[in-house]
Amino acid sequence: MHNYQIYTTFGLYLVIILGIGIYAYRSTQNFDDYILGGRKMGSFVTAMSAGASDMSGWLLMGLPGAIFLSGLSEAWIAVGLTVGAYFNYRIVAGRLRVFTEQYNNALTLPEFFAQRFPQHKKALKIISSSIILFFFTIYCASGVVAGAKLFQGLLGLDYSYALWLGALSTILYTFIGGYLAVSWSDTIQASLMIFALLLAPVMVLVNISWEEINLALTAKSEITHIPYSNWLHNVSGIGVISALAWGLGYFGQPHILARFMAADSVSALNQARRIGITWMLFCLTGAVAVGYFGLAYFSAKNIELSNAEAVFIELSKLMFNPWLVGVVLSAILAAIMSTLSAQLLMCSAAITEDFYKGFIRKQASSQELVWVGRLMVIVISIIAISIAQNPDSKVMGLVSYAWAGFGAAFGPIVILSLFNRNISSQAALWGMISGAITVIGWKPLMAYLGWNDLAQLYEIIPGFLVCSFIAISSSVFTPVHPDVSRQFEQALKKFELQR
Repeated sequence: MHNYQIYTTFGLYLVIILGIGIYAYRSTQNFDDYILGGRKMGSFVTAMSAGASDMSGWLLMGLPGAIFLSGLSEAWIAVGLTVGAYFNYRIVAGRLRVFTEQYNNALTLPEFFAQRFPQHKKALKIISSSIILFFFTIYCASGVVAGAKLFQGLLGLDYSYALWLGALSTILYTFIGGYLAVSWSDTIQASLMIFALLLAPVMVLVNISWEEINLALTAKSEITHIPYSNWLHNVSGIGVISALAWGLGYFGQPHILARFMAADSVSALNQARRIGITWMLFCLTGAVAVGYFGLAYFSAKNIELSNAEAVFIELSKLMFNPWLVGVVLSAILAAIMSTLSAQLLMCSAAITEDFYKGFIRKQASSQELVWVGRLMVIVISIIAISIAQNPDSKVMGLVSYAWAGFGAAFGPIVILSLFNRNISSQAALWGMISGAITVIGWKPLMAYLGWNDLAQLYEIIPGFLVCSFIAISSSVFTPVHPDVSRQFEQALKKFELQR
């Protein structure tokens, strides 16, 4: 087999990840360990896990593909994400770590909402868990699609077979090891991702000069009429605002917020911020460079690329030693697996902690909850695989919709719950519902009204604004119980002591 080096390296990576899952299985003593790793993650693991679970196959496939097609005008998303991630660390991470522990050691976001806003505890838990399951199943489908395209390109498999192979590689270690397996493997995966994203653009520059890059892009621009180096080409004000608004999504992403909840201290999160944002800057710059330089390389060599989202894969195959190709392709799988595993775990937690324990088996033992959680990983995986059956599915489209849903439904409520003692249970509930509905209905409504320009606005913006307005305005008419305010003050004092 002429590509045995690639397959060997790729296979070794999968064996290592599965080994981490088995080791984590032996370290998982209870449901707290399975869902949040016992809240004992250090700063480096927290930063790497937050970054890896955040970026997904979008970083190595979706973003380079968008740059490859349209040039640097697609890079505004990277700017918005970096700013959003920084402020998420800065204003949410530490408070959320302390508050979730103070509020009855809440292990999931729905449980935290239920404890923070007790007057509508059941409704908040049901609605927030349902939102998680709806949008995360779509989000998981994006990871399955990305994994299928990777295995399809690597092994030349039919899409339907590649779909199952890509999904099973992630399901196994998530099923076995839970949060510990996910976070430990994320550390390896994040390291692989940054290595591959920095190496690929450098290798392009080794193979062709700056002058050749400029000539190739100029020639390509004359054919397509796209100025690939222009950040503002064909980008409206709405387009730039929509791209930057991706940063708003961070405040409501359960799989990223869970990393903050699992950190061992507030000081660890401060260090994690510095590590995480540095990692993110390098990775996003690398991803943009892969798409931009990849376009120049393929144009200079007169090579046609049928699938833009495969630019990183095809670039690696052409330029690297087969052993190194295996490492680079493992980095793409790492990006896919890290996010998909985090999402599967969050769905599992929502069903197990918030539905099964909350309403069906309140006295369930910790060991029983662990096994129910594992079963739910399989159930959600099967649903996500069924959604991903269409080989024409675009990773970017699936991710953007789910990202908007979480950002609009949860983002404002998370911020208000940590900073405003006067937000009532009813206000939180109605804000959450209105944010989710706005995301789902925005584009169809704008299209129906014939407002085509507003239909292009990223739905996270109206969703975030509507959720914030409803939550804040509703609180004026629904006073908060003194006990709720008192508990908020206790959590705030604990945070001030630890910051």
